[in-house]
Amino acid sequence: MDKRPLVSSQTRRNWWIDLFLLVSGLVVLFSSIYFLFWGAGGYQGGRNPYYGAIILFSRETWEWLHTWLGIVMIAAAAIHIPLHWGWIVSMTKRSLNILLGRCERMNAGGQFNLLVNLAIGISALLAAISGMYFFFAAPGSAKDPTIFIFTRLTWDLIHTWSGVVMIAAGILHFAIHWRWVVNVTRKIFKMVLPVSAAKPEFSTETIRRKDAENA
Repeated sequence: MDKRPLVSSQTRRNWWIDLFLLVSGLVVLFSSIYFLFWGAGGYQGGRNPYYGAIILFSRETWEWLHTWLGIVMIAAAAIHIPLHWGWIVSMTKRSLNILLGRCERMNAGGQFNLLVNLAIGISALLAAISGMYFFFAAPGSAKDPTIFIFTRLTWDLIHTWSGVVMIAAGILHFAIHWRWVVNVTRKIFKMVLPVSAAKPEFSTETIRRKDAENA
């Protein structure tokens, strides 16, 4: 009998979307760390001793990974949000009712989870908007005049710090839902892996011993 655990299609869909978010988020994180510590400022042999440094990949490859995996991350988030829209609306209404004194306050765990999700939502939106600015804007120095509301330097600061907040909040979000991640991942792997042959109820040695006892 096949005793593999069943996982609903909705849960499997959420798991795959979360997997895309995780993988793309890790690539964006590592590429962001590269840009933070090995910037492009300065010149060879000058103020920037790490000019042209190659850490696993060239700077052009890191830029390609950061840009396109960032777009994948935005796309996955754009799918993730509508799927959880009911929860978002429900928690927003409840939060407003709490502020207005119309219902009891939620427990500390619920409040913390709500704040983490709020931080992810706002920081991800700012990171996406600023990222789109750099994707479509022409290359230029930080001293460029105001383009699309802010200067290029301001957009750079918004992108950097919103990304830091998003990553920190994302790590907390992952930790909060760790048990769900482990349980669902284990079940999905059990569903896709081949089922081992069923073991006999009694081993050969046990059967022989029972026959000897009955003789």
